[in-house]
Amino acid sequence: MKDTPLYLLLIALVLLLILSALFSLSETSMMAINRYRLKFLVKQGHHGARLTTKLLANTDRLLGVILLGNNLLNAAAATLVTVIISTYFGRSDLAILTGTICVTFAILVFSEITPKVIAATYPERIALFSSYVLTPLLKLFYPVVWFVNLFVQALLFILRIKPKESNTAHKIGLEELKTLVLEEGYFIRKKLQSVLLNLFDLESTTVDDVMVPRGQIEAINLEAGDETIQNQLLTCHHTRIPVYRGTLDDVTGIISARKVLNQMNGGQITALSLGQIIREPYFIPSGTPLFSQLQLFQENHERVGLVVDEYGEWMGLVTLEDIIEEIIGDFTTHSPVKAGAFLKQKDGGIIVEGSSLLRDLNRKLGLNLPLAGPKTLNGLILDHFQDIPEAGTSLKIAGYPMEIIQTQNRVIKVVQIYPVSEMSE
Repeated sequence: MKDTPLYLLLIALVLLLILSALFSLSETSMMAINRYRLKFLVKQGHHGARLTTKLLANTDRLLGVILLGNNLLNAAAATLVTVIISTYFGRSDLAILTGTICVTFAILVFSEITPKVIAATYPERIALFSSYVLTPLLKLFYPVVWFVNLFVQALLFILRIKPKESNTAHKIGLEELKTLVLEEGYFIRKKLQSVLLNLFDLESTTVDDVMVPRGQIEAINLEAGDETIQNQLLTCHHTRIPVYRGTLDDVTGIISARKVLNQMNGGQITALSLGQIIREPYFIPSGTPLFSQLQLFQENHERVGLVVDEYGEWMGLVTLEDIIEEIIGDFTTHSPVKAGAFLKQKDGGIIVEGSSLLRDLNRKLGLNLPLAGPKTLNGLILDHFQDIPEAGTSLKIAGYPMEIIQTQNRVIKVVQIYPVSEMSE
């Protein structure tokens, strides 16, 4: 070493630091690469992605070869600095201390921190390139890596740590997936992002949240008289209508208005003729998740169902279109019963119907009304008072001031809601 020129020793030191930096780049990029993006590249036939996937399949071996090379190079760099200090600057304690501090600083800055920051910024590009180097190195040093991992596995066994089980436990969940869609919204069209988020909510949303309440359903009474039935069919706003006898509790079935009109060919429509084409009602248990009900509609070839509670009393009606609207948003046309129009006032308040669904109010008006209990605004207010309030009564629910405008037949018909901006005044 004494005969070796100083500049050659310095060049060797720089090379050692550079090689150590390459191992640091590989380590961080391999751990930070997007696994789902990696799977996509594998399906596209990317050779580097295949090599990277194989390396990541055995993390202990991958880290073993990386850390083996990194530590050997760092140790060699420290030894080389010691030789340089001893040869050219003497063996004094001050010189050795100064050399130790300098090599530590150089390793931290040039071989550890800087490369790892770069690798964390461009993990995919660096990891795919590194796989071409690490794969042959792993084959070359496999005996050494295998020997070292014997002690690693023994230590993990003592600590009762199972790496493979730990990896499967960190699969992405529904909430994480929703967060991913929200954070990566820049790359997803706004409408598509909304559809994806609505799809995620189908499992937590039930038929009770979207059903049309029984009191608002357009139905035909077979005991009402032939002329009344015919007029109702000619003016109905739905293609499938529930049919009952006497009271809504006695639902006979469902009829298709279009099928009735086509079969009658302009002739007289009677209760007797309707009785011949009535289809048995399809009942849905209360609390059924929308995603499950969508599958059931598909399996049973149904488009409309009656929601029943635990006592068998039917509560409302759900259609296939109601579920589809939860995914893609409202259609452009609605029947007057389901229109749910909002009328804005000069004072900033918004006039809404008491029968409006809370989910619709939250979605269309940007409110945050509670959804855990009642499903309609009328039910929410009645639950708040535990009584039937009179018109002109003011209240505040979830921080939103409201005023009851009209009540009728023990039902709140019209309510004025004031937006958040009004609350702060």
